[in-house]
Amino acid sequence: MSTLVIVESPTKARTIRNFLPSTYRVEASMGHVRDLPSSAEEIPEAVKGEKWAQLGVNVEADFEPLYVIPKDKKKIVKELKDALKDATELILATDEDREGESISWHLLQILKPKVPIKRMVFHEITREAIRDALTHCRDIDNRVVQAQETRRILDRLVGYTLSPLLWKKIAWGLSAGRVQSVAVRLLVRRERERRAFRQGSYWDLKALLEKGKISFDAKLVTVGNVKVANGSDFDENTGQIIAGRRVLLLNEQQARALLERIQNKPWTVSNLEERPVTRKPSPPFTTSTLQQEANRKLRLGARETMRIAQSLYERGFITYMRTDSVHLSEQAIAAARSCVQELYGSEYLSPQPRKYTTKSKGAQEAHEAIRPAGSTFRTPQQTGLDGIDFRLYDLIWKRTVASQMADSRQTHVTVLTQVEDAGFRSSGKRIDFPGFLRAYVEGSDDPNAALEDQEVILPALKVGDKPNCKDLEAVGHETQPPARYTEASLVKMLESEGVGRPSTYASIIGTIVDRGYAKLIANALIPTFTAFAVTTLLETHFPDLVDTGFTSRMEQTLDEIATGEAKWLPYLQKFYTGETGLATQVKEQENQIDAKVARTVVLENITAKVCIGKYGAYLESENEEGPVKASIPQDLTPADLDPEKVEFLLKQKTEGPEKLGLHPDTGEPIYVLIGSYGPYVQLGDVSETNKKPKRASLPKGTDKDSVTLDMAVSLLTLPRLLGSHPETGAKVQANLGMYGPYVVHDQGKVGKDYRSIKPPDDVLTIELDRALELLSQPKAARGSSKTATPLKELGAHPESGELINVYDGRYGPYVKHGDINASLAKDESVENFTLQKALDLLAAKEAAGGGKSSSKSKKSTKTAAKSETATEKTAAKKTTAKKTTTAAKKTTTKKAATATTAKKTTK
Repeated sequence: MSTLVIVESPTKARTIRNFLPSTYRVEASMGHVRDLPSSAEEIPEAVKGEKWAQLGVNVEADFEPLYVIPKDKKKIVKELKDALKDATELILATDEDREGESISWHLLQILKPKVPIKRMVFHEITREAIRDALTHCRDIDNRVVQAQETRRILDRLVGYTLSPLLWKKIAWGLSAGRVQSVAVRLLVRRERERRAFRQGSYWDLKALLEKGKISFDAKLVTVGNVKVANGSDFDENTGQIIAGRRVLLLNEQQARALLERIQNKPWTVSNLEERPVTRKPSPPFTTSTLQQEANRKLRLGARETMRIAQSLYERGFITYMRTDSVHLSEQAIAAARSCVQELYGSEYLSPQPRKYTTKSKGAQEAHEAIRPAGSTFRTPQQTGLDGIDFRLYDLIWKRTVASQMADSRQTHVTVLTQVEDAGFRSSGKRIDFPGFLRAYVEGSDDPNAALEDQEVILPALKVGDKPNCKDLEAVGHETQPPARYTEASLVKMLESEGVGRPSTYASIIGTIVDRGYAKLIANALIPTFTAFAVTTLLETHFPDLVDTGFTSRMEQTLDEIATGEAKWLPYLQKFYTGETGLATQVKEQENQIDAKVARTVVLENITAKVCIGKYGAYLESENEEGPVKASIPQDLTPADLDPEKVEFLLKQKTEGPEKLGLHPDTGEPIYVLIGSYGPYVQLGDVSETNKKPKRASLPKGTDKDSVTLDMAVSLLTLPRLLGSHPETGAKVQANLGMYGPYVVHDQGKVGKDYRSIKPPDDVLTIELDRALELLSQPKAARGSSKTATPLKELGAHPESGELINVYDGRYGPYVKHGDINASLAKDESVENFTLQKALDLLAAKEAAGGGKSSSKSKKSTKTAAKSETATEKTAAKKTTAKKTTTAAKKTTTKKAATATTAKKTTK
């Protein structure tokens, strides 16, 4: 007797095999095994002539989906069918969310098993959890499957109906998405706010006071009992004080005059207030809050966070990572409280177990928050993890443990000090009992905020005290435009608006960047000109589809379908084919949309047109000779395009580039230009005999106006031949690349050895001896300044014969053998670390499923947000679209075949 267990991924399968008897065979489906067709060639011949075939959804027959097995899954399906032949029982053990339920349902339709079937779910992969899940199997939840199928159909209808419209009216390859387009609009709205922003300036005074040898800061807040203006008093659209505000706006002259007037006058404490504050710990992580914190603290993108979390889950380190719930099981609460007791003491334990409830009405993805797996929590040091795996687990462990810790008790102190008619305020914070802050402090979306709560100690003061003024200065300020969205703040906004599911945010943000709607620069999501054009078109002609309220209501309906409160078919009919349905709107609006207008981005204060072309955004203006077009550099954002930059780009096009001078050797002119990829210098003119003059990009951070003739001449010498390597005779060069200046030892077919050039070394002046010195240094590991030189050599592995060494890593010393890295315990001495200890540590890591760091592991086979990303597969394939269009125009229909192909086995 044998039982076949099917999960999604090989990693999950390997982990679960360890917990099941030998009579169980565990295989992986590699994610979804069936989906709507993603290209014309996947559409069955029997239905290619149908006009709905390109959608993959028969809108004429109750929105019947046309499911196909992709080419890359046919081998997997055959292997699963072969495995089922030898089984006496089938257990579908895919994830417990809607996607997992859907995968199990599709497997059931394809495999058509004749043996007993069970649906097994679990939220962590531990021996105890798997054995328990085996005794509590259930049937497939068809309502959840229907909700996922409706979501999939909705996303296909939106994507495949609107994307072709964008191709025709704006540019080929663009895509629209039910949630994606709303997220893009949020980015564009913020960028519009930045363009509309008008900077305001104000001045105040800052004092350094002293009492009892303790210094503290004080800031000017009033003059003559009138509040002094600060940044919050300014209107962002005018740069002026908000109408009706009774505040005193100081300029530099007034601030310095006030400083002189009170410079040597006595200071007196006029008021003192102490306010006790109690802070409670944040609840354990959900998918959304984990993505936000990992972005703030670890600078991980949403996709990267989910990939690493998926790996940790599949290897048994954490519970399921797609969840809206903040609930902890009794077992998890006990485990967390045990950690607090052991590591911090009973005084840091909350008096009663903390039980968190989920506020979100639609929370349904899993039964628990994201937490360490098991009935006892391994500390981060006990896991054997390293690198970014360790850091993410550490974040999850700390947040979970902190959730069961005592409140933090603080006292906030406010001191008002008077000097003449000027009032100053000092703020302090005293941590009376740190409580949960000993373990964890939540990050902030404010880039200027510290992640750690720190005390600000004020001296013992009372009303009437006269502190000494050690320093007094006038300080100027300028108001700042609204901050761009980071991945963390965008995820937070989407969740707060009820748009999409948290489990799809990573994929959505990735799609926005991949499709060219936004650039991720310094952790900020900056929308492109294309995003402006697409958003304007959708706002004008399909406002509901980019409205957060409308999209949120769609999510609520999908949740209601999952619980049986709403019917899927009437909803789809109203959304797509009703009087105001999407298909009707597209037919009505298509002829009303002027492609030339749609490709034009209107920006305030810019007289030239900004247009979207085949190769990106460009400026278009008229002069006496006719239209003038000039490319907009790719790194120039809509918020930063001002009249001065427009004038320069157009002038460069009409009058030619700015000449620096003549090359001292060739006599050719040298120009400074701005191209699609930023500023560069050029030697000579473009002509029939010199179609591609020599060019060189400016070093990163170098402004075009600071370039001198000598610098340009030097840049045009790049790559510089420094000489020959004394050992190989191969050439050694210095050059500028995508990631900055570097030296390279070029041995032709043997390969190239690179080293970065860091200040104070300069690519334009570095000599051969220094280059050889750099090349002789061990190459730094990517993302780390640590070298590959071992701290200690332990000896050869008894089986492989490979050397086992201890290295210094980003998070401390670790032992390495082949692809397996294992961190040493914090209290472990490198000097006393032996080969036997290393073998034990590596064996434990390998048994736990640890191979290479998950930051280098294969991508998860299950796509969390397939519902939106699959929509875009076709959008970028012009040939596919042409085939589909041709197929749809065939006059012969094969309705009988259609019904047979499209009909599902089980409803």
